This record gives sequence, C-alpha cells and structure tokens, in this order.
Amino acid sequence: MRRLSLIVVTLFLSLTLSGQTADEVRAKWIEAQGGAKALEAIKDTTINGTMELIQMGLSANFTLYQKEPNKMRIDIEIMGMNITQVFDGERAWFTNPQTGNIEEMPETQSREFARQAMGNDSLLHPEKYGITYTFKGKEKINDVEYLVMQQTFSDGTVVDVYIDPKTYLSVKTKGKTINSLTGLPVEAETFQSDYKKIDGTLIPHQMTTYYDGQEFQRMTITRVVYNTGLDDSLFIIRK
Repeated sequence: MRRLSLIVVTLFLSLTLSGQTADEVRAKWIEAQGGAKALEAIKDTTINGTMELIQMGLSANFTLYQKEPNKMRIDIEIMGMNITQVFDGERAWFTNPQTGNIEEMPETQSREFARQAMGNDSLLHPEKYGITYTFKGKEKINDVEYLVMQQTFSDGTVVDVYIDPKTYLSVKTKGKTINSLTGLPVEAETFQSDYKKIDGTLIPHQMTTYYDGQEFQRMTITRVVYNTGLDDSLFIIRK
C-alpha cells in the first residue's frame, strides 16, 4: 500500500510540476492551428508543391488530395513519370513506376499510408480512431525546450509531436516509419516550419524529413485550397 501511495504521489507531483495535461496541450495545439470550428469546416484539401529526394539527387512536383475523414491521394511527377498513391478509406494502392500497373501496397506501407490519410477529424476526435495522447513533458532541440506530445495509434504505432510552447504549433514529429524507397523500417524525424495562414488556419509550408539521422526529403508547399468538393471517385485507381 505504501508503494502504491508513493507512485500516486509521484504521478501527482509530475502532473503538477509540468503544469499541463495532454488534453490542455492538445486543445492549445488545435487553437493555434485555427481552432476547432475552422478545422471542422474543412471537408477536403488540395495541396500543390515540390519535393527534393536528397539521397537520390532528384526533384519532383506533387499534388496531394485529402478528404475527411481518411481518404488521401498523391500524384507525383518525377523524371517524366507520373506516380499515384491512394488510400481509399480501406486499402492503399499505387501505380508501379516500373510496370505502370496498379497494385495494392504491401501491408506495412499500407498501414503507414492509412495513418497519413487521417484528417482533422482524427485530431479533433481522436477517441473515434483509437488514438490516445500522452504529455511527456519537455525536451530540448538545439537548446530550445519544446513540449512533447505522444500519439499512440490503435495499431500500436507511436509518434512524438514536438510543440513550440510559445506558439503551440508543431515543429517536429518523430517515430518509426517505412522507407518509401526500400520498404524497410526507419526512425523518421520531420521538421515543420514557415507557417502561413490559409483561410483562418496555419499550415507549415516547409518540411524536411530525416531517416535514421540522414536527410531524406525536403518538401515545399506552394498552394493550399480547401473545400473544392473532391469526389470519392478521385480516390479509386484500382482496376
């Protein structure tokens, strides 16, 4: 009983000293992005941009479509080829750049793509998707302390989100993912910056991703448009 009491006291002191709970940090994070009302009003999003694949020395243009709550399509133009990746709400598909055939993604990559396809509804109502948040406290990046929120998904995947305590915008995410080139698991870190206001919301326009500590990809967003009425057929490419 004494041991249990000490554990309870330690937990209480930890929460008291940190000054914030996961729900409080998440609420401020949502507000910083424009607020729940603005995010709920977004039914679909179209994003245009460019990407650099650092390790391959290649550049590409992309268009990303996301429709609430969990559909996503990415069209990539690279080296004269068009590559499409889609999550239709249940399964992920892609055009094989070598054959041009439409194929179902391998299971591990499909699960990762499905998580990326989750829209604002999963942030506003995480319980609907089996997502839990834990406030881990503070951690330094380049001598600056950030708040660390841990997302745990229903399949056990864990992602740490680093939040600026001044702006309450995310500056970094960290977690295990699948290397899109090799299909192997890697430790991924993505840094977000250059936030710009789009119809009352704040969106990062620069994102740099590292795989196992090595710079892998840079993305620059050039255009964001909401609520264009994307049809469900856009997210179906299988034959």
